[in-house]
Amino acid sequence: MTAKSAAAAARATVYGYPRQGQSRELKKAIEGYWKGRVDAGALRATATELRAANWRQLAEAGIHEVPTGDFSYYDHVLDTSVMVGAIPERHRAAVEADALDGYFAMARGTQDAAPLEMTKWFDTNYHYLVPELGPDTVFTADSTKQVTELKEAVALGLSGRPVLVGPVTYLLLAKPAPGVAADFDPLTLLDRLLPVYAQVLAALRTAGAEWVQLDEPALVQDRTPAELNAAARAYRDLGGLTERPKLLVASYFDRLGDALPVLAKAPVEGLALDFTEAAAANLDALAAVGGLPGRRLVAGVVNGRNIWVNDLEKSLATLGTLLGLADRVDVAASCSLLHVPLDTTAERDIEPQILRWLAFARQKTAEIVTLAKGLGGGTDTIAAELAANRADLASRAGSALTHDPAVRARTAAVTATDARRSQPYPERAAAQRAHLRLPLLPTTTIGSFPQTTELRTARADLRAGRIDSAGYEERIRAEIGEVISFQEKTGLDVLVHGEAERNDMVQYFAEQLTGYLATQHGWVQSYGTRYVRPPILAGDISRPEAMTVRWTAYAQSLTTKPVKGMLTGPVTMLAWSFVRDDQPLADTARQVALALRDEVNDLETAGTSVIQVDEPALRETLPLRACDHPEYLAWATEAFRLTTAGVRPDTQIHTHMCYAEFGDIVQAIDDLDADVISLEAARSHMQVARELAGHGYPREAGPGVYDIHSPRVPSTEEAAALLRTGLKAIPAERLWVNPDCGLKTRAWPETRASLENLVTAARTVRTELSAS
Repeated sequence: MTAKSAAAAARATVYGYPRQGQSRELKKAIEGYWKGRVDAGALRATATELRAANWRQLAEAGIHEVPTGDFSYYDHVLDTSVMVGAIPERHRAAVEADALDGYFAMARGTQDAAPLEMTKWFDTNYHYLVPELGPDTVFTADSTKQVTELKEAVALGLSGRPVLVGPVTYLLLAKPAPGVAADFDPLTLLDRLLPVYAQVLAALRTAGAEWVQLDEPALVQDRTPAELNAAARAYRDLGGLTERPKLLVASYFDRLGDALPVLAKAPVEGLALDFTEAAAANLDALAAVGGLPGRRLVAGVVNGRNIWVNDLEKSLATLGTLLGLADRVDVAASCSLLHVPLDTTAERDIEPQILRWLAFARQKTAEIVTLAKGLGGGTDTIAAELAANRADLASRAGSALTHDPAVRARTAAVTATDARRSQPYPERAAAQRAHLRLPLLPTTTIGSFPQTTELRTARADLRAGRIDSAGYEERIRAEIGEVISFQEKTGLDVLVHGEAERNDMVQYFAEQLTGYLATQHGWVQSYGTRYVRPPILAGDISRPEAMTVRWTAYAQSLTTKPVKGMLTGPVTMLAWSFVRDDQPLADTARQVALALRDEVNDLETAGTSVIQVDEPALRETLPLRACDHPEYLAWATEAFRLTTAGVRPDTQIHTHMCYAEFGDIVQAIDDLDADVISLEAARSHMQVARELAGHGYPREAGPGVYDIHSPRVPSTEEAAALLRTGLKAIPAERLWVNPDCGLKTRAWPETRASLENLVTAARTVRTELSAS
């Protein structure tokens, strides 16, 4: 096919779409089901309606081939475990008794069975449920979900393309099941898994699938020759099947590197590649292997992870270069649109001109369709769209919001000394012990306490004008008083004020900093039914006034025990926002760090002796390629130190991280120079404690003993057992006792019981230590 005919054949598609609905109908239906207010039939009906609404919207916008199977009640990797029959033994009876309840039991756990481990999906803030596999795992095909959803789309008269997590990525994301040797490699199960995929593919072909998309994002990471050989074998075998649809193998989030020649040689009909940001290297690599003659290329030229409008002319230039490298070039976003909000038109509080800088899922869909039209028909066919796009890009580039000379001058004046504590850790630790006088195995929480219906109602009433600020603040004071009283009665050693006034750990600060925009409806799935509204970091950042001092000082006035000041760190403020793409991330991080440094110093001046600066996103934001790690970790750790280095030696700096793989950034954790770090450890059975010990981490640490992402209450003995495991890696004088994460999403009854058990466990183990 000539370049001209390839352009004429260009079509628009997407890899996936937001699941929740315009008003988060899916979240409400699922949580209603958990509480017994919604039955299974009503939940399934809501899901069916949402899928149909998504497909119709995509088709009406001009998408030629809609994705199916990407919809999920909780997580698409968990759906894949169900599809291949990889059900943990502890959940098998529940799944066999009721598939839906068993599914949610795997995701959330029950009082008798722990859930699957949860961690970050590559370098995003989406969380997936980690498959548990072992040498005895038996895979069995269950294509019910995938076939049902394809048939729904076909019944609407649409061309549907089922989307599956690819077999190689599925195994690379898996971990050894409990009781299985830690060195077991799930990839050794590939030959056992491929026949199950073959059965699913055959079922989808029978159901009417012309194409099936197999997502292999794990191949954009550094892979060993053995792993690349496994990928080659997988697609040789799947491509060699006779009873199958056409196969589109998709990668995203970065460049494919050595995996691109492997997939280019595979006997599949198409590849979907990311051509944004770092992944732009895919273009040169594709040309180097001679392109994809006779096959389909789906070009991800619209950023599926950020919310800025696409530079249409730049994307058209990329697409034009790709013509001639494949038999057919189609246009798509770089990844699933799951990672962005649904629609900018719902936003009423962002100034209209600024709103034109933004593109959520529906706007990105329109960009994809426009680019496909321009690629097929020439730029004259989209002249109006190109002119409007140029005007929007120029408006953003010239805006006063994006350039504050005072902020830039302060950032430019930063020196290495500004990011160093005045004394080394051993001297600080001695000063802090003398000042704080904490017991062995001190107990604390991570920061937030349950956000009750009453609190959320009070916040909504304030926004709607139903109560005034005085009435709202009285409600916050009462809640802080209750939280402090509970912690004192329970016996916690370092208290928190509970964050009753905070809507979100990033949004709360973003709303008080210059340079940020807040959305009203910009919901994005983090995990399960947990949705967040990432703020938009659009311009230069500064702090006009103190943000947390008032309520922290009030809480401290109610107790003689230390109350932690609670802040969100600079890397997390970037990672959990939609961050500006018009300057290096390092520059933006320093701006945020300096604003937070002012807050840290004000907290100390107000009498706060313990200050926690959370950085749960430090690992999440780690680039997917090892060669890119040093530069990122250098500016990321510097930004944390810049935030915290201005305090006295006897002020104890804490940080917190959760739900990520920490083993490969232990040196960076050390480089933060925090006095205490708390980390998720309950679901991963204290793995991080062993990793810290292996590194020789010299400071204090609190690996979590209470999994807060499950409604189950850990027993005293369960928490004590985890503590004893932690003590095998971390000396008692440096070990803290705490939950995995904040308690915002939990209910009060389970929170009370769990924290009471946590404190009792700490006392039990203290007694054991004193007797030994």
